[in-house]
Amino acid sequence: MTAPERLVIAEALRLAETAADWIAAVMEADIHERGRCAVGLAGGGTPRPVYERLAREPYAQRVRWRDVEVFFGDERAVAADDPASNYGMVKAALLSRVPIPAARVHRMEAEAGDPDAAARSYERLLPDSLDLLLLGMGQDGHTASLFPGSPALGEQRRRVVPVVGTKPPPRRLTITPPVIAAARRIAVLVVGADKAPAAARALQGPFQPAEMPVQLALRGVWFLDRAAAAELRSIAA
Repeated sequence: MTAPERLVIAEALRLAETAADWIAAVMEADIHERGRCAVGLAGGGTPRPVYERLAREPYAQRVRWRDVEVFFGDERAVAADDPASNYGMVKAALLSRVPIPAARVHRMEAEAGDPDAAARSYERLLPDSLDLLLLGMGQDGHTASLFPGSPALGEQRRRVVPVVGTKPPPRRLTITPPVIAAARRIAVLVVGADKAPAAARALQGPFQPAEMPVQLALRGVWFLDRAAAAELRSIAA
């Protein structure tokens, strides 16, 4: 099993700032080296404070947002303005508050009448490899909308597929394992005591991505608050 590149463990109030510092540094380096940075963003509640931090100074001015291209790791089959929309959350927390051109933001249209066609259309938009992929983790070890036991975990050709999740709203689009494997850099954000058992199993248990999909991102940098890291053995902050 591949060990994480780095574990960052901090108090909850500091974690968003620590993660935002790292994310901004990666984006700045990519833009400096290659003139652009293609980022895959996570939804859910955990990354919102990170996005809100990135929308404030110094990042709002320091990052050259016009050269950032935004993609999404998954989306629920809801309208863009629905409270459950990952896009809607990211827009409110970050995208509407920084000078990023609308044409560089690529929303997953998971609510489309033909989900498979929407998935195929989105995978044509994706670059061969994302420069930075942000992921979260559910209590069951899912990441993006790759849930334990999902047939999508065995996908090796398609890069975006429709799935039915085990959490509402169930109908979704999600990236697949090849997108995670191809990403140049990965950050995994894990917050809260309710995630502690899954974090310990993912980081220190046997490699079983069919049961613990977030293990597909073990090579990334993991950001955990102390509550989420409470069941880890012999891990220094």
